[in-house]
Amino acid sequence: MRSWIARRMLRATAERYGYDTSYLEMMLKEAPAAFFKFASVMKAASHRVVVPVEASFAAKLVGALAEDCGPCTQLCVDMALEAGMPREEIEAVLRRDPRAMSDTTCLAFRFADAVARRSADDEEFRDAVRAQWGQKGVIDLTLALQMGRMFPMVKAGLGYARECRRVPVDGHNVDVVKQAA
Repeated sequence: MRSWIARRMLRATAERYGYDTSYLEMMLKEAPAAFFKFASVMKAASHRVVVPVEASFAAKLVGALAEDCGPCTQLCVDMALEAGMPREEIEAVLRRDPRAMSDTTCLAFRFADAVARRSADDEEFRDAVRAQWGQKGVIDLTLALQMGRMFPMVKAGLGYARECRRVPVDGHNVDVVKQAA
């Protein structure tokens, strides 16, 4: 029964977002115990307590971009739009253009980018996030960043990350920049 419900939820997600959930369906079929343990990670991916929506999704997008070449990033974009993040802010994150971001999005982007790149200035941005939203904000953005990375890596590890594609934002193609020049 539990597997039947999980399969229905996966198919609903696939239909809603046009996202290939076959890697999760395979995990459910071949290793249900692993799938249901991973389901708690899926729940953790929605964690957000104090940071605004655009800050959380900026961090998730940085994480997805660090590990993905399209479908998982697209899923994150679609979820960000659905949650109310402005299209222009999403595009600015995808283009790595802090000048086009609001202060909130920019701070989250810079923090997530510094952590993802293991940059020497990660502490500076961590302190700025802490000053803005407290330690809970650091936790929110850290989880958003890492959850954004988790799904593409699991998909790749299972051999399902074979599709690269453009990332449209609300029907508008964006030239994605994966790393700073």
